[in-house]
Amino acid sequence: MPGRGALVTGGARGIGRAVADRLAADGARVAILDADLDGVDPGDHLPLAADVADPGAVGAAVDEAAAKLGGLAVLVTSAGFGTAKALDRYRDDEWARLVAVNLTGVWHAIRAAVPHLRAAAPASIVNIAGTTASRPTRGEGPYAAAKAGVVALTKSAALELAPAVRVNAVSPGYIATRLTRAVVDDEKLRTRVERRIPLGRIGTVEDVAGVVAFLCSADAAYLTGQDIVVDGGSVLPSHQSDELLKALLDR
Repeated sequence: MPGRGALVTGGARGIGRAVADRLAADGARVAILDADLDGVDPGDHLPLAADVADPGAVGAAVDEAAAKLGGLAVLVTSAGFGTAKALDRYRDDEWARLVAVNLTGVWHAIRAAVPHLRAAAPASIVNIAGTTASRPTRGEGPYAAAKAGVVALTKSAALELAPAVRVNAVSPGYIATRLTRAVVDDEKLRTRVERRIPLGRIGTVEDVAGVVAFLCSADAAYLTGQDIVVDGGSVLPSHQSDELLKALLDR
């Protein structure tokens, strides 16, 4: 990775920014693609303004990144957002926007980056999916459907782009970001969430960035088509059902 070009969509804040910072710390030359670049210092990373739902803007930004970074060997698609309401209360435009950003935007970035990644082979793509892809929660219908699509798209791309480009996904669980601030900052709510996580804490953006960096590195050279869950064990099927047993064993 040292000296190689990397592009992170949704890289201005949250998980995407942590990934950009980690890749840069590992020696990569990093570009950030985001619709809102407020707070991004051009001295840290190359800032590129684009909405991932706009294929033309994404294509131009990817080409600019490759030109200015001396090629593109890594793509991380982290752009995304979510809302929560009953499935039958979503409007058509709300559904369309959630899918456009969280799923179609991933495809836009991959499609635009493929020629550059093949030219820089061996190269890597990491898509940020989410545990809701396999374990959706109430109110997240379109978001969950889009993230499940990201996992499927990851596997399809892994088949098509091998061996030049490895393609994997990372599915974060509950991570402390501005989107989860309402829970993180509420002691009672945070305690309730952390009780459901075997490792006993809400994750950090650095927890996710470390896994992404590994998948982009030579250490993951034989990994492709995988969805790595980074959730402290919260989706383990036995965790929710064994609380009584644990209480008995702890007596």
